[in-house]
Amino acid sequence: MPRVGIRDLQDQTPRIVQDVYKNRTRYVILHHGRPVAVLIPVPVEEEPSEPRALPTGEQAASGDNGWAEMEALREEIGRSWRSEKTAVELISEQRR
Repeated sequence: MPRVGIRDLQDQTPRIVQDVYKNRTRYVILHHGRPVAVLIPVPVEEEPSEPRALPTGEQAASGDNGWAEMEALREEIGRSWRSEKTAVELISEQRR
């Protein structure tokens, strides 16, 4: 997976996004030489979803929809997870 620093990403955004789109390339984004993010293509079979609205007011205070929302997010992330490693393993590697 190619690595690109934030400044290079800013300077080369059109080229990098085109590479992700056309060649399905994944990039590790670096900040001060340390990995902070991964840029991956959207799966071909899926359309990008709209960001979910956070619960507000009484719904947020009561937590009525909180667990259902968390479960829906877990399923959404699970469907698009492409790494052989778990999220816990990836986070542990970054903390070293």
